[in-house]
Amino acid sequence: MSYLVYKALHIIFMVTWFAGLFYLPRIFVYHASNSNPATSETFKVMEKKLMIMTNIGGALTVIFGLILIMKNPALLKMGWFHFKLTLVFLLLIYHFYCYRYVLIFRHDKNHHSHKFYRYFNEIPSVILVLVVFLVILKAIPFIHF
Repeated sequence: MSYLVYKALHIIFMVTWFAGLFYLPRIFVYHASNSNPATSETFKVMEKKLMIMTNIGGALTVIFGLILIMKNPALLKMGWFHFKLTLVFLLLIYHFYCYRYVLIFRHDKNHHSHKFYRYFNEIPSVILVLVVFLVILKAIPFIHF
């Protein structure tokens, strides 16, 4: 397959991954403010299924990203790309925390308020904005290498 096909697949699965990372914490907001046991069970099912989709999107994003690096190792010599990889690493940590919160809710052990999850929900938005600017500008704004 060509480099551009791998790049398209990387972007498609990145969108899938971010869809999960955007919506899952929004479900946490509603779940944390819920007191109805029946509704809580519905949220648990939603969280579990969305986490599966998010895991698949994240894994395939990373796999196709690694293929892109193998096909174009010159990327590893670019400062903006190092910053992008750092942001992807932070996003993987965020993903892990989402998984952790799914398990916490599943076992009815949540101790965070809906406000906590509202703030938590903003993290992937900030990372997405930074990554898009890095990829489009091929530079870190205000920093010159």
